[in-house]
Amino acid sequence: MPDDLIARLPKSELHLHIEGTLEPEMMFEMAARNAVEIPYNSVEELRAAYSFANLQEFLDLYYQGMNVLLHEQDFYELTLAYFQRARNDNVRHAEIFFDPQAHTNRGVPFATVINGITRGQQEAAAQLGVTSKLILCFLRDLSADAAMATFEEALVYRNQFVGIGLDSAELGHPPSKFADVFAQAKNEGFLLVAHAGEEGPSAYVREAIDVLGVHRIDHGNRSLDDPELVSDLAASGIALTVCPLSNHKLGVVDDLPSHPLAEMLERGLLVTVNSDDPAYFGGYVNANYRALRDALVLDDVTLVELARNSFRASFLTEEEKARHLAEVDTLAAAEGIRPVARSAAS
Repeated sequence: MPDDLIARLPKSELHLHIEGTLEPEMMFEMAARNAVEIPYNSVEELRAAYSFANLQEFLDLYYQGMNVLLHEQDFYELTLAYFQRARNDNVRHAEIFFDPQAHTNRGVPFATVINGITRGQQEAAAQLGVTSKLILCFLRDLSADAAMATFEEALVYRNQFVGIGLDSAELGHPPSKFADVFAQAKNEGFLLVAHAGEEGPSAYVREAIDVLGVHRIDHGNRSLDDPELVSDLAASGIALTVCPLSNHKLGVVDDLPSHPLAEMLERGLLVTVNSDDPAYFGGYVNANYRALRDALVLDDVTLVELARNSFRASFLTEEEKARHLAEVDTLAAAEGIRPVARSAAS
């Protein structure tokens, strides 16, 4: 569109896997630098492989690509490259996931991973003005004991991450499987999030809230299957970090016009728009906003609402949220757009 409000709106991104920003060009560059063989002859051939029927098919390629990440410099470059793209999308703050088990299980030290990511975060804040927080995710298809061991190892680096999460293959791995490690993390003062209700049922969302005590739900599409759960989410203000292009690419929704975001908003849920694994799913955060705008015919009022939600649902301080929200509202006022706030959270 000639006058793209989405490009001008300040926003936060709250559902982003840093390993999922590994673009094919960077993968080839790191493979050559680190002498890692990959089963593709060109960037074009690799991009052609980015066709998935479901979450597991995506994960198989996702973990294969990670093999090129070996050194602290690799994680630093990966992280900074994401923030450069995010800043181009007018992202002012991001809360990013990383999967330490996917690296330590192949012999990469925990310190190598987290120190490289932290360097990238620090440079993004200093040079690009994009703040961020880091969330450690456990791979739910591994054991609960493995998650606890990872968490205990991570405590040495507790000043470098603010929360824990749960990702990877959802079906057959309910949130309750990880009740002990989430309880321990809560006792240590960490924030709690979990992927739930993407491919798994609404009962997984309920477990994430009632058993794990999460502060935010990642995805949460299937929440709409349970009217009581929807009412509880609306009343509590627990946010859903929705990822439309990811949902479409992985077959969670048949097409974008049938994406549930509009219904979620109408039912009073605090919904945000995010890119998930943008190198694999066809677009960073603005591309996700535009895809939903076009598919669901979202008006400017709703786009402003989504931008506001992205800060309201963040783990920023109330003062920091207020500063970002004021910037969104100033832009909206200049455009003659009166923002709305349909969800219960303030």
